[in-house]
Amino acid sequence: MNQTLRITEIFHSLQGETRTVGLPTVFVRLTGCPLRCQYCDTAYAFSGGELMTLEQILEQVAGYRPRYVCVTGGEPLAQPNCIPLLKALCDAGYQVSLETSGALDIAPVDVRVSRVVDLKTPGSAEVGRNRYENMAELTRNDQVKFVICSREDYDWAVSKIIEYRLDQRAGELLMSPSHHELEARSLAEWIIADNLPVRLQLQLHKYLWNDEPGH
Repeated sequence: MNQTLRITEIFHSLQGETRTVGLPTVFVRLTGCPLRCQYCDTAYAFSGGELMTLEQILEQVAGYRPRYVCVTGGEPLAQPNCIPLLKALCDAGYQVSLETSGALDIAPVDVRVSRVVDLKTPGSAEVGRNRYENMAELTRNDQVKFVICSREDYDWAVSKIIEYRLDQRAGELLMSPSHHELEARSLAEWIIADNLPVRLQLQLHKYLWNDEPGH
């Protein structure tokens, strides 16, 4: 329990996306990310933060009496001690999810964790960072997310769903329109026209709190 992690913030809010959207959730936001997606809304987590021990993190999380805990970033897996943190949160009885860019190996993550793997589209400006070996690691407990910036991104995402049979590997496929870049209605109409096996999500937190830290 003496391992430390650099933490940007720990807060209680509503989950804005994924399969638990709308549910009260404690977020543990780790500091640092090796990617620079052009639409990033958490650049404040790239640096700074506070060193905390696993014990301190678990104590602060427990104070909110959560059912759901989401470990996010930045890129949480960029800190090796994220792995023991995820295990400790599962051991404490929480339903745990991990939001990861998909650029780093997800295999060491505790199987009880729902891994939300973001496949970076060409419009993200980081498509070259995708670690496609992760696709073979996916289980029905996991979720794959695409942030769609354009019709080209949508077509690319469809091709990846087909190529890696993602609808058979993962429990949820998620698509979000890049905020202020693509109309949600356009993405909805494309999904309907193709009868695509994905869930449209609109990032609830952006509409409620406009990306304010702590939400």
